[in-house]
Amino acid sequence: MLDPTPLSLYLAALVAVFLAPGPDMALVVATAGDRGTRAGLRAGLGIACARYAHVLAAGLGLATLLATHPALHTAVRAVGAAYLLWLAWKMLRATPGRAEAAAGPSGGPGPDETAQGRGKPRADMLRGFLTNLLNPKALLFCGLLLPQFVAPERGPLLPQFLFLGGILVGVGLLFDAAYSLLASGLVRRLRQGAGAGADGKMRLARRWLMGSVFAALAARLALG
Repeated sequence: MLDPTPLSLYLAALVAVFLAPGPDMALVVATAGDRGTRAGLRAGLGIACARYAHVLAAGLGLATLLATHPALHTAVRAVGAAYLLWLAWKMLRATPGRAEAAAGPSGGPGPDETAQGRGKPRADMLRGFLTNLLNPKALLFCGLLLPQFVAPERGPLLPQFLFLGGILVGVGLLFDAAYSLLASGLVRRLRQGAGAGADGKMRLARRWLMGSVFAALAARLALG
């Protein structure tokens, strides 16, 4: 267990990280804005699972392995950038008709919340999981931050990593839930104030905007 002062510093570091824009935030916002709060929360759950996997990997020393082998780091970064580009392509190629079918009226649950879209929940979680898992910066962040708050005198290191990782995952999930609620609420209000034609244009503009964001994030990840 951490003392209050180190714990407050750890929480402050997590808050600063989760407030910074990145692929995880972009995915949650895009998913919630497109198909509602529950879809965004499912993406956040997938991200949370990947974050804990990074914590385990950091505790087992894989972050150090990644940092000391540039070729491996480059390969993982390339795969992550390719996946973000694929997400950008999926958003940019979607037609307004598909967007209309993906969400219910006034931002309510769409077909993914009914028996017609039983595969969607798993797809949302998987998309969130892969977005975070294939980002080597997330693993390196765990490898750099967590060791600063573990100490051999407090016992075995792996349980300390798992404890700190549980806090990291919990705080991250709270932020993702907030982003999901804010994004879906904002889109709902915009739809209510727009006509049918304006609503379709707004959906198209939003998809192009988020697709461009994912493409930019892919480029940033690829360039290191």
